[in-house]
Amino acid sequence: MRVALEEAAQAAAEGEVPVGAVVVRGTELLSRAHNRCVNDNDATAHAETLAISEACKRVGSWRLSDCTLYVTLEPCPMCAGAAINARIPRIVYAAKDPRAGACESLFRLSSYPLECQPVCESGLLQEESLALLSTFFSALRKGRRRS
Repeated sequence: MRVALEEAAQAAAEGEVPVGAVVVRGTELLSRAHNRCVNDNDATAHAETLAISEACKRVGSWRLSDCTLYVTLEPCPMCAGAAINARIPRIVYAAKDPRAGACESLFRLSSYPLECQPVCESGLLQEESLALLSTFFSALRKGRRRS
């Protein structure tokens, strides 16, 4: 999760919502990514989808059934769906997302009768993740007031 937080900080530095993600198999870091929606002009360029895509390329398979996705913010429906489609059995996230969280906050996508029902765990380095998000959005709001 520390590496995911590094990615989230990089996202903030680039003007992106500070979310970072990594895919790990055992002790091997397969991929790392951060949000790139703004810079890539791509609504699907969330940290999770980018990390999953890179991990699939690295292992040479679209199935990541022996991997864990670590992410600094609870995945949205698109990202939770991508993890399920990649057969990721475990998702660990730092902070809950009451507006768009699809692991437990808004709804539980993993409880639907799909091909994979990942175990979702929350709270790992939650304070650090929330601090990054809070600082980013506070600065964003202050910037809008000046305009």
